[in-house]
Amino acid sequence: MITVARTQIADPSVQVDSTFTGVVWRDGVLAKSDGVGVANVHFAPGARSFWHAHDGGQLLLIVAGQGIVADDDEAVLVGTGDTVWTPPGVRHWHGASGERYLVHTSISLRGTTWYGAVTDEEYRRAH
Repeated sequence: MITVARTQIADPSVQVDSTFTGVVWRDGVLAKSDGVGVANVHFAPGARSFWHAHDGGQLLLIVAGQGIVADDDEAVLVGTGDTVWTPPGVRHWHGASGERYLVHTSISLRGTTWYGAVTDEEYRRAH
C-alpha cells in the first residue's frame, strides 16, 4: 500500500520578476508567520535573485540542480543536497548556474531588504 503525507501549499505558484533576473517561480510552502517565510524557488538556467539581506538570516536547502550563492566577498557553487546559511544582515544573492536549473527551499527569517539587480558582469565573475 502506498502512503502519502500531504503537505498543504500555502500559496499558488507564481512567477516572480520584480526582484529577480530571468525566469523564476515561487511556491509558498508556509505562509509568512512570526517572521518566518518558507518557499520552494525554481530558477531557470541563468536566473538569479537581486542583491538582498535578511534581518534574521536565511537558510537555503538545495533540492535539485546547480547554482551559485554569493556575498560581497565570495561566490560558492552549490548543488543538490547542499545546505547554505547566510547570517543576518549579510548582503547576498543566489540563483541557477548558467547551464543548469536550480530548485531550493528558502527559509527566511524576519524582513528582507532588497538592493539592485546582480549585473551580468557580477554574475559572470561568480562562475
